[in-house]
Amino acid sequence: MFVRTYAGAIAGIDAIRVTVEVNLTGSGLGLYLVGLPDNAVKESEQRIRAAFENSGRKMSGRKIVVNLAPADLRKEGSGFDLPIAVGILAAMEEIDPAAVADTLFAGELSLDGSLRPVRGILPIAVKAREEGLRRLVVPAGNGAEAAVVEGIEVYALRSLDEVIGLLDGTGSFAPVAAAGEAVPRTAENPYAEDFADVKGQAAVKRALEIAAAGGHNVLMIGAPGSGKTMLARRMPTILPPLGSREALETTKIHSVAGKLGTVRGLLAQRPFRSPHHLTSQVALIGGGQSPQPGEISLAHNGVLFLDELPEFGRNALEVLRQPLEEKRIVVSRARYSVEYPANFTLIAAMNPCPCGYYNHPTKECSCPPGTVHRYLNRISGPLLDRIDLQVEVTPVAIGELSDARPAETSAAIRERVVRARAVQAARFRTVEGVHTNAMMNARMLREFCPLGDAARRLLEQAMARLDLSARAYDRIVKVARTIADLEGAADIGTAHLAEAINYRSLDRGGWGR
Repeated sequence: MFVRTYAGAIAGIDAIRVTVEVNLTGSGLGLYLVGLPDNAVKESEQRIRAAFENSGRKMSGRKIVVNLAPADLRKEGSGFDLPIAVGILAAMEEIDPAAVADTLFAGELSLDGSLRPVRGILPIAVKAREEGLRRLVVPAGNGAEAAVVEGIEVYALRSLDEVIGLLDGTGSFAPVAAAGEAVPRTAENPYAEDFADVKGQAAVKRALEIAAAGGHNVLMIGAPGSGKTMLARRMPTILPPLGSREALETTKIHSVAGKLGTVRGLLAQRPFRSPHHLTSQVALIGGGQSPQPGEISLAHNGVLFLDELPEFGRNALEVLRQPLEEKRIVVSRARYSVEYPANFTLIAAMNPCPCGYYNHPTKECSCPPGTVHRYLNRISGPLLDRIDLQVEVTPVAIGELSDARPAETSAAIRERVVRARAVQAARFRTVEGVHTNAMMNARMLREFCPLGDAARRLLEQAMARLDLSARAYDRIVKVARTIADLEGAADIGTAHLAEAINYRSLDRGGWGR
């Protein structure tokens, strides 16, 4: 007997519908899995046999051929256990084949017949709705994640017996209540951190506000204990709240990576990722034998914080150059090519030298001559070009640390950031895929960032004096446009450009010489 049902395979952060075709023939023995399954899918035979036996059922003794179509797409992971098992049961006529024809199944089978959650359920649920299927059956641990998708019945079940009861009508199961695709409301400040906790550092706070308003990248350079990490961890608190589209896309990435847990729907907070400097290149950008998103994609629509930037491997840092420009990463290997979104704000921090006290106001640097220059050269010029704001972080004076007066809160800063983002949204309303000033290309710079004669002369003088590249020129103009947006100015003035130029600390001649 021939039966067809449906499963889902992950490709990047999206899913592809896989048709599970099961044919039970009268001649031959054994179970044959075809359609380019990987080892985890091939091993499903043993899990299915054990689950059948421990659920009081027997696998048919006749030859069973299971085809996973399209046959040229590699099938990976244990999420095919449940659709294959259901297809076999329908071919054995233990359940009605018509009951599985409009249903997509996903889940791993335990040897005792219980269902274990799998990663990537959210994009699978989105695909099931797009394909017009009526319902989706997933493990109980994936129910909250799948319920985010409206327009499809989601059943979150605990065992193979419950799945059979749902399909043959002997069990009474209600679909999971739809959580909806709107971002869940949170408290006004859902973060534990706040910029009100930071004493002093007004110049660095200003730079981070500009970065949040325009989507710019920041490098903070300063002595140990000057507050670089403290400031970076508060960056998400001044970013605008996640929109519904951003939340869905961000949650899909974390779903594919298996980072959601069992009780969450859409992510409500912007991600903050802080990988260690020993992180490998694959862990940073994604890929691997079974492709998964890397840290730069897990930080999509949020913040990627790289502390001790020069301590990262040279190759790991250099792979950041493309995603910083294109806001996506394409990972190509011999067997696959996947694309992951990577629209993150880079916040990097570093000491000015190995001992940490070069240019310190009170402590003397103990590094030998030339060491500072070599230390800074661990970060390549092309990568520095892509960092819009380079800020010196000086130690906070004792008087400021003991000041009891409250500092400006994250909520107050976020209000200004949201207003500036609204100006940019109106500016780029007709440009698909561009939302912030940092995402402008050369053509948009000419259209949206015209410079007056005085501003142009100032920038030309800075370019000649600092010997800046054409990319640095563009990024200075983008930052100046954001500064003007924060002030509500229609045009870029010389004051805006002067402030933007001032954020090119490492381009000045005094550093590391």
